[in-house]
Amino acid sequence: MILHICPEAEWATVADGGELRPDSLADVGFVHCSDLGTVHFPATALYRGRTDMLLLRIDPDRLDVPVRWEPAVPPSPGAPWFPHVYGPVPASAVVSVHRFPPGPDGSFELPPELATPRD
Repeated sequence: MILHICPEAEWATVADGGELRPDSLADVGFVHCSDLGTVHFPATALYRGRTDMLLLRIDPDRLDVPVRWEPAVPPSPGAPWFPHVYGPVPASAVVSVHRFPPGPDGSFELPPELATPRD
């Protein structure tokens, strides 16, 4: 499974049977995603303190577009690689949606319900 961070309002615009098309798809050609062990890095760097965030748990086997693991931008030696989805994400590929609130200091941690492996 891979994870996509998005504001509640963005996910609310995806109708049943629709597709998630975040701005990054038009801007850089892919949807930014993370895995369980790295999602806190971009969440804290980009969304520190935001209380309207969700984590979408995506099954890559339900996508009909490529998923490529690529270095972070800007690249840094030893930095993790991230999954990028090269096309829209159909709502049917999102297997669960989780609230993603920040901690008291504004940083993010993996929600406890996702910390227990299930796949």
